[in-house]
Amino acid sequence: MRRLCNGLLLIGLLMQANFISADIFRYEDEKGNVSFSDQSSTNATLVKPPAKIYRYKHQVKRVYDGDTIILKNGDRVRLLGINTPEIESRYRQGEEGGLTAKQWLKDKLQQGSVFLEYDVQKKDKYDRSLAHLFSIEGEHLNKELVQAGLATLSIIPPNLRYLDELKKAEESASHQGLGIWSLDSYQPISIDELSRERKRSGWQRFLATATKVKSTRKYIRLTLSDKVDIRIPKDKLALFPDLELYLNKPLEIRGWASRTKDRYSILIRHPSSIILL
Repeated sequence: MRRLCNGLLLIGLLMQANFISADIFRYEDEKGNVSFSDQSSTNATLVKPPAKIYRYKHQVKRVYDGDTIILKNGDRVRLLGINTPEIESRYRQGEEGGLTAKQWLKDKLQQGSVFLEYDVQKKDKYDRSLAHLFSIEGEHLNKELVQAGLATLSIIPPNLRYLDELKKAEESASHQGLGIWSLDSYQPISIDELSRERKRSGWQRFLATATKVKSTRKYIRLTLSDKVDIRIPKDKLALFPDLELYLNKPLEIRGWASRTKDRYSILIRHPSSIILL
C-alpha cells in the first residue's frame, strides 16, 4: 500500500542515519500539490537523501606551505581542490606568492587545531592525506585561500566536493585582481613562449586556440600548435563537454606544461582548467 507522508517529516526521517532503506519518490500534481511515496509512478522523481559528511579534529604540528600541513600524528595533509605557489626548498625554486600563502595559513592555524573533511579519494600517490580544512570557527580554509587570491583551482576527480564554491571564489579573486592575479608572473602567456627560455616554471596560464582533436591510447588530445597539445585522460572525458566546443576559439588553459624533447603537453583532468574567452 502506498504510504504518503508530509514533506518536512519525510526529509527529517531521511536525515536520520539508515532510518529509511527504501527509495522515496516525489510527485507533484497539476495543482501543485506535492506528495511522497515509497513507490514510483508516472512523472515521479527520486528523492536522494543527503550524504552524511564527517569532520575530524586534529592538532597541527606545522604548516609546510600554503596548501600542505603536517599533523602532530605525522600525517602530511594536502588541501583538496587548490594549488598555492611553491616555496623554495632543496628540491625546487620558490615561486612568487608562495611565502605569502604559507604565512596566511600559519596565521589561521595559530590555535593548533583544525577539522579535516575527506572526499572520495583520501590519499594521493605520495601517501599524503587529501582533505578540506576547516578552522575551529568553521572557516573553509581551502576556499578562503582561493578567495584571497593566494591559491588557484586544482580540481582532480573524483574529489569534486565544493567545486562550485571554489570556482566562484576563484572567479571573484581573479576579477578583483587579488593576490597572484595581480602579479606579472601569473599573467597569461602565449603557448609560443613555451619554446623560449623562461625564468618561471610551474603552474601557468596559457593562451591558445585548439585546432583539432586526436585520440591516443590513454588520452584525447587537443592540438594547440605543432609542438604543444592538451591531453585529457580518457577516464575523465565524461566530465567534459563535447570537445568540438573548444575548437577554433580563443582559450585560456591553466596548469603545468611538461616537456618531452622539443614537445610540450598540458595535462588537464577537469574542465575548470580550460576557459573559453
